[in-house]
Amino acid sequence: MAPVNTNVLTAEQEAKLRQSIDEYVGSIQAKIDALRADGTNKVVDIQNNLDNLKRDRIYTQNEKDSIASQWKKDLAKAKAVEAKNKGEIDKLIADAETYLKSHFNTDYYQHVVASCAAEKSFAQEKYRATVAQLQQDHEKTLAKLTDSHEIKDEKYVHKNRLFDAKMQLTKDLQEVKDRRHAAFDHKYHLIDMLRMSKFTFAESMAQKVENYRYTFNSRNFLLKNGLYLAIAVIFIAMCFITPAVKGVQLLTVNNVLNILQQASPRMFLALGVAGLIMLAGTDLSVGRMVGMGMTAATIIMHNGINTGSVFGHIFDFTGVPVVGRIILALVVCIVLCTIFTTIAGFFTAKFKMHPFISTMANMLVIFGLVTYGTKGVSFGAIDITIPDMIIPKIGKFPTIILWALAAVVIVWFIWNKTTFGKNLYAVGGNPEAASVSGISVFAVTVGAFILAGILYGFGSWLECIRMVGSGSAAYGQGWEMDAIAACVVGGVSFTGGIGKISGVVVGVCIFTALTYCLTTLGIDTNLQFVFSGIIILVAVTLDCLKYVQKK
Repeated sequence: MAPVNTNVLTAEQEAKLRQSIDEYVGSIQAKIDALRADGTNKVVDIQNNLDNLKRDRIYTQNEKDSIASQWKKDLAKAKAVEAKNKGEIDKLIADAETYLKSHFNTDYYQHVVASCAAEKSFAQEKYRATVAQLQQDHEKTLAKLTDSHEIKDEKYVHKNRLFDAKMQLTKDLQEVKDRRHAAFDHKYHLIDMLRMSKFTFAESMAQKVENYRYTFNSRNFLLKNGLYLAIAVIFIAMCFITPAVKGVQLLTVNNVLNILQQASPRMFLALGVAGLIMLAGTDLSVGRMVGMGMTAATIIMHNGINTGSVFGHIFDFTGVPVVGRIILALVVCIVLCTIFTTIAGFFTAKFKMHPFISTMANMLVIFGLVTYGTKGVSFGAIDITIPDMIIPKIGKFPTIILWALAAVVIVWFIWNKTTFGKNLYAVGGNPEAASVSGISVFAVTVGAFILAGILYGFGSWLECIRMVGSGSAAYGQGWEMDAIAACVVGGVSFTGGIGKISGVVVGVCIFTALTYCLTTLGIDTNLQFVFSGIIILVAVTLDCLKYVQKK
């Protein structure tokens, strides 16, 4: 027999506890509704009518003006009534809210919470009793059987019965959870009616906390945040280990600023790659784009006549003002990178070529051309006055961070507030459905590659200024892996159509911070690749699990 629990409120008992509250607040609500009938309600209706009239194409402009004129007169009368009744309505609302504060928790909600706790305990006891009874019946049945097939069948049936009991427990616990949540929500439903959906900040936060608690699922939470929690634990451990091993404090303002400074140019690259991963693609040419951009920017912003040549030609930009060289270097970086990304985007969109192939071809072409044209030499340093002009330090604060912040804001706006951004999500999620909906998959794909090229150009130009030049074809090798890994760790899914700019920012900061911390600890560079590889593997595994769960 299942245990019996008499401490659980029935639906009728719960309704009776709430009855006096509903009646008191309901009577006040009826008075408020009567006062609002010719005031606030009419104001809302007339304003909606005026808005609809502006979009109406049936009436002529003169007819619209005539109708609007009459409605505006009615609106003025309604606002006068609203203003007249406002004081009385405010008093009624205050009365109802005072009553709710005094009675809702003590007379109703606390009893429901206690009842839910008892019901939860009862459900768990019932489950344990059911499992014990099933086990007892199972053992009795097994004792009577001798045939191996019958024994096997009985074990299978027993396993299914246990599963059913577990599902029943889950259902019972969910019903308890729903009941407590509904009781909590009832108070805000009453306030919603009184104030017409206007909540205070504290009330809004209380509802958000309750909704998070109600919808919280430990499995989903770990799938979504497990990697971040693990990395946070690693960073905390490093903060304790580094002072003990190296005698250096890891978590200092200077170190944080150094990490953000190093992450800033990489932010541009990751933002560019993120758009391509959103389309279920990638870009293997990022590192070579950086090398090409660094080389071109160094040649243009070089301090004096270039000692190295490009395809046999030695460039001399000494006659161009410094500001002109800075702008020219930026334009050249953007144009070069955009040309190559557009080529990759064209082949990807036109011939349905996988971005892995088109960008790998780009990677080889770029590296071959830049290495052959420059003979693989480094072009030295740029004019030392340029970094102070473009990314000066204000005290200890490196302003290169502001460039990255601006890029984040702009790309966030493009992704979330423009038609192109919405189309990007649509094409990434389901290109066939997007095409049927009238979205040009070709234009969106090429557009994503062009945007990536612009960001690569900016990133390589900033990196050149940060490093004061030293551009060569080999610079940036492996950066494509860092950019892709940052996106994946940040939650941009390779399945397409899933990702947030905030995730990209977190991913870039995580990888830059990890490299910085491991370097400070003196970990060999080769072993750092092992850490990065493990993080990428775990991140993609979690992403795949989330995808499988949705399927």
